[in-house]
Amino acid sequence: MEFDRAGVRALMEITQRPELVFVRGQGSWLEDHSGKRYLDMIQGWAVNSLGHSPLSVVKAMAEQSATLMNPSPAFYNQPSIELAKRIVQNSCFDRVFFANSGAEANEGAIKLARKWGQIHKEGAYKIITFNHSFHGRTLATMSASGKPGWDRLFAPQVEGFPKAELNDLDSVAALIDNSTVAIMLEPVQGEAGVIPATDEFMQGLRELADQHKLLLIVDEVQTGMGRTGTLFAYEHSGIRPDIMTLGKGIGAGVPLAALCAREEVSCFQHGDQGGTYNGNPVMAAAGVAVFDELTSPGFLTAVNARAQQLSEGLEAISAKWGMHGERGTGLLRALMLDQDDGPALVNAARERSPEGLLLNAPRPNLLRFMPALNVTAEEVDLLLAWLDELLTQVRG
Repeated sequence: MEFDRAGVRALMEITQRPELVFVRGQGSWLEDHSGKRYLDMIQGWAVNSLGHSPLSVVKAMAEQSATLMNPSPAFYNQPSIELAKRIVQNSCFDRVFFANSGAEANEGAIKLARKWGQIHKEGAYKIITFNHSFHGRTLATMSASGKPGWDRLFAPQVEGFPKAELNDLDSVAALIDNSTVAIMLEPVQGEAGVIPATDEFMQGLRELADQHKLLLIVDEVQTGMGRTGTLFAYEHSGIRPDIMTLGKGIGAGVPLAALCAREEVSCFQHGDQGGTYNGNPVMAAAGVAVFDELTSPGFLTAVNARAQQLSEGLEAISAKWGMHGERGTGLLRALMLDQDDGPALVNAARERSPEGLLLNAPRPNLLRFMPALNVTAEEVDLLLAWLDELLTQVRG
C-alpha cells in the first residue's frame, strides 16, 4: 500500500506525524501500510489497556452493536447500568456519569464541584490544581492544567484555577480562601514526566480538604483502570476522594470516560449535565469487557510483576549509561535521561529495522513507557534489549 499524501492533506494539521499509516494491530504490536511491525510501548497514550484489538472487547462491541447501538441518553440501557455497577462496587463512589473523553469527564468534575460550592459553600468556585498538570484540551480543562505556556493560548482562560506545587502541602494551604471549593490532581502527573504524588501528600490533601470543607478530585484518566497496579491509583494512599474521573484505559481503545462521585457530592439537577453519547451501550459494553478482564483473578498480580521487571530493567540501563534513574507507578514509568536526546531516541526507535519500536518523550530528557497491561515478560525483555541497542546507535 502506498502512502496517500493527497489524502493526508484532507486532514486538519494539528501535529507533526511520520509518513506511515497503521493498518492493523494485535496485542503489543502494530503493523503499518508497508507491512513493517512495531512493538508499541505507547498504546495510544495508555489508552489500550488490553493491547490492540483485544478479543473480549471486539466480541462485546460486535454483539452489542448488532443488538442496540443508541437508544438516546434519555433512556436507560443495560450495558451502562452494568458498567456503573462494577465501578461503584469496586470503588468508594456511589454515582457514575459516562462521557466520551477524559477532558469531558474532567469538565464534568469541574462543573459538579462548582455546583456543590453553590449549594454548600456560598458560591465557592476556585479549584486548586498543580503546576505541570494536564487535565485536557477544552477551555476549562486547559485552564485547570498547569502545562507551561497554556495560560497564553486561546485567551481569555477560564478563571478560578490557582496553581500549587505537587508534593508541597504548604503551597496548597497557602492558596485556600473563602472562594475555594476543591483540590484537583493527577495521582501521577503523566505529561509532566511521570511524577507520582507521594502517599503522604495524598493523605495530607485529604486532611486539608476535610479541615476546610473542600472536595478532593482525583483525575485518574491516565492512572485509573489498573495502570498503577491497583484498580485505581488513589488506593495506594488509602484515601477516599470525593470525585474521580476515568478515561483512556476504561474503554481499551474506544471513546469512553467516566465521572464518579460520592452520593453526598452528586448534586447535579436535571439539565445540568448531559451529552448525546453519554452511556452509549456499545461503548459501555466495551467497558464492561475491559472491567471484567482487569478484575479477573491474577490480572493485577501480573501487572505488578511486569511493572517490577520494567522498573528493574530501566534502572539497569540507567546505571549502565550514567543516567538519572527511573520512576513511576505500575506500568506508567519514565527513564530519566542525562541529556536531551529523547526525541532522537523516539525517531531512531520508530525507524529501527526490520521491526520498529514506539516510544514517547514528553520531555527532551525523558522517555515515558505505557505498555498494554497484559504485555508479556518476553515483550518487556525485547523492549529493554532494543532500548540499549538504540542508545548505542544514537550516542555512538
